[in-house]
Amino acid sequence: MHINDIIDNIYPLPEKSKALLKENIYEVNYPKAHVLFKVNRIESKMYFIEKGMVRAYANPGDEEITFWFGKEGDAVVSMKNYVQNKKGYETIELLESCVMRELNTEHLRKLFDDDIHIANWGRKFAEQELIKVEERLIFRQCRTAMERYKELMATDPELLQRVQLGHIASYLGMTQVSLSRIRSGLK
Repeated sequence: MHINDIIDNIYPLPEKSKALLKENIYEVNYPKAHVLFKVNRIESKMYFIEKGMVRAYANPGDEEITFWFGKEGDAVVSMKNYVQNKKGYETIELLESCVMRELNTEHLRKLFDDDIHIANWGRKFAEQELIKVEERLIFRQCRTAMERYKELMATDPELLQRVQLGHIASYLGMTQVSLSRIRSGLK
């Protein structure tokens, strides 16, 4: 997905504002398994995925819990960094080699001060991310394991082709053995 489409999907900007924003966005390429964000660090960048897939996870004990996947068209950001400029609670790693666009969040904050359209774009971005988090929370808390898997199959079947089953099981809040049972029960 091209950066113009990604920007417009967040909030369409007048051409002058979009050009100003794009002056601060750079293409970067990273290999599979590269770690973009590490837990307990302040990151000063955000990314937009043009090609590839990433996952975000936390380590509340000895296990990794995947709570988000990003793919083409998605933004990759630690919201705690972005909103509060505080250390993030997640690690974000690439599941595939990725072509991304990188934006320094300090530059973005300056653009918010200088251009009301870009400030509104940033507000819309934060609002959209909040809704996504709310939807994931409801998805995980208010459905059975079978319902979560069926909904994932219906809404994002491509994810099942591109991501290891262990990560998907973690994302769905179950063990890999439970996911295998659900999958074989549906065949």
